[in-house]
Amino acid sequence: MITASRRGFLKGGALLGGGLVVAFVIPGANRFARAASEEFVPNAFLRIAPDGVVTVVLGHSEMGQGIWTGLSMLIAEELDADWSKIRVEHAPAAAVYGLPAFGGMQITGGSTSTWMEFDRYRQAGAAARQMLIEAAAKRLQVVPSTLHTEQGWVVAGKQRLSYGDLANDAGQLPVPDPTLLRLKEAKDWRLIGKPTKRLDTPEKITGRAQFGMDMYFDGLLTAVVLRSPVFGGTLKSFDPQAALAVPGVLKVLQVPTGVAVVAEHYWAAKQGRDVLKAEWDLGPNANMSSESLMQSFRKLALTPGTKAAEAGDATGSMAKATQVIKAEYSVPYLAHAPMEPLNCTVRIGADKCEIWTGTQFQTLDQMVASKITGLKPEQVQIHTQFLGGGFGRRANPTSDFVSEAVEVAKAAAAPVKTVWSREDDVRGGYFRSAFLHQAQVGLDAQGLPLAWQHVLVGQSIMAGTSFEASFVKNGIDNTSVEGLADGPYLKGTPNHRVDLHSPMTGITVLWMRSVGHTHTAFVVESLIDEMADAVGKDPVEYRRILLKDHPRHLGVLNLAVEKASWGKPVANGHALGVAVHESFGSYVAQVVEVSQEAERIRVHRVVCAVDCGIAVNPQSIAAQMESGITFGLGMALHSRISFKDGRVVQSNYHDFQVLRLNEMPQVEVHIVASTDKPGGIGEAGVPPTAPAVANAVFALTGQRLRELPLQLAGV
Repeated sequence: MITASRRGFLKGGALLGGGLVVAFVIPGANRFARAASEEFVPNAFLRIAPDGVVTVVLGHSEMGQGIWTGLSMLIAEELDADWSKIRVEHAPAAAVYGLPAFGGMQITGGSTSTWMEFDRYRQAGAAARQMLIEAAAKRLQVVPSTLHTEQGWVVAGKQRLSYGDLANDAGQLPVPDPTLLRLKEAKDWRLIGKPTKRLDTPEKITGRAQFGMDMYFDGLLTAVVLRSPVFGGTLKSFDPQAALAVPGVLKVLQVPTGVAVVAEHYWAAKQGRDVLKAEWDLGPNANMSSESLMQSFRKLALTPGTKAAEAGDATGSMAKATQVIKAEYSVPYLAHAPMEPLNCTVRIGADKCEIWTGTQFQTLDQMVASKITGLKPEQVQIHTQFLGGGFGRRANPTSDFVSEAVEVAKAAAAPVKTVWSREDDVRGGYFRSAFLHQAQVGLDAQGLPLAWQHVLVGQSIMAGTSFEASFVKNGIDNTSVEGLADGPYLKGTPNHRVDLHSPMTGITVLWMRSVGHTHTAFVVESLIDEMADAVGKDPVEYRRILLKDHPRHLGVLNLAVEKASWGKPVANGHALGVAVHESFGSYVAQVVEVSQEAERIRVHRVVCAVDCGIAVNPQSIAAQMESGITFGLGMALHSRISFKDGRVVQSNYHDFQVLRLNEMPQVEVHIVASTDKPGGIGEAGVPPTAPAVANAVFALTGQRLRELPLQLAGV
């Protein structure tokens, strides 16, 4: 594998160690450029070494969603590469990897990686392939059009020249204009659309994969931080003596987020923190509780909110309705709780700051570290590690865990890995906000929605962040109402109004996997079931009527119910529920089979249909649907963050419970064949799960459960 300095890699040099480097364009640019040129900034790179190894330098973070493989398939397809010779590296943090949809920042989130890179990565592969053909044509003194490529070879009749052999010559050629490139037609795809095993699996099975928590080098210290037990609390004083008496503890230092205990290893740091004496001013949230928060949300819901969507006359039309359904739904605060807790290693030198971490937000991390250290952003080097789960927590608008680690290393004047325990992570904030929904739907004589009034109360995740200008318009955080205000059911209701309240509670909140769809899908799909029941219609048939002008919704709905044998008898004591939802450009329907066991909900089977446009790697798509369903079942059945006396009650997986192995149902995933633009896949499997379970529970027990996590009456 070719190696190069970071500066040399980013500035270019068409030749690196005798290989070929291809830079490809940022969005909006209209041509390719030489890797050596600084005329404009490319956003990702393809390297071909003399041994034929093809290295994709990935500007996105691999956190289990499969882009390590999926994005590489795009390049390998157009390059006609030998798949066995594909290698992948995480890119450094640099402006060249910025994405226009995120203001030019380097970030992995919003299920955007595949659809955003679908054309660019293919163009990069096609450009390299054309350069290799031209290099072979010059060497053989033939016309390029007489040559073709096959899995890492340029073929001229019976002659075959390997990509590695041609890499040096190809590196001398100008990079072709992408507008002149002819990409493969779908019928000629060899990799795209084929189930493909993940490239990162062998590394993770053998333990070679390096996660942030694995980082170690000589001289590296470990720190844990004592933070305020209440959101908004401030440190009054601390006594370091007991902590310093713990063997292995080296320093006890005040940092902006609290008190850092720096030690030779984690256990010493943790023990030191356990005995550290500190006094806090707990601030205005010292008496906060989940009950008081929800009471305040209900009071707000009674007052006029900010209009998020409106059509017709919802109030006047409600009086003309044949039936009116009124319902209140609520969801709790949630922690992301990834398997690998937060951690970040920092080494600060005179002219360089190095950071090793699993991050989704390289650009902001780099900027924040630059400000803390006084270095230029380009002097801050981010080494992105594999992420042991992220779900949005590692893409933070404040770079909280990275900035804290930089502050700790700066105060300690030594390289330090700052580690959050599981308890720190669960209680540390940046939760998915709790939400209260109050809805009133008026049905006409045909049983269809005539008027719909809907009020939401929940914290904004965008207000006050660098994303506010893009996502908060006229006081409305779009992420709070997505999946409702822009959904097909509400838009199909001629008279509707959605009002939003975004209170400031002092609790730090953040996006979570599927963002606003985590609660809007639960509420909307449950309400649709309520409507169907009110007018005596089958839930599937009712949806078919409402979605008659939405073919992709209908497509996944029909496929899911067909595969689940909807309408046919199920096992005694079992029942089915259904939900369908679009998010991130993908359409997902799920049919869930449940039973009741000892007053608990048992999920036996989930049949999932997904239309995500062009399916780059069906195997990865199926895995992400399974993952999203698992994530959604944890939210539906168990997970909640609650508060008492200003403190988070939960602490670890025993009380902030996610789905456990013995609860995992049979999952079947069916992918709709499509030629549409790829949609997002990492998050789209989550939203339909909770409402499908709730609707199945109603079909089984007659109990309409309107609060997550779902709990049967009497339990």
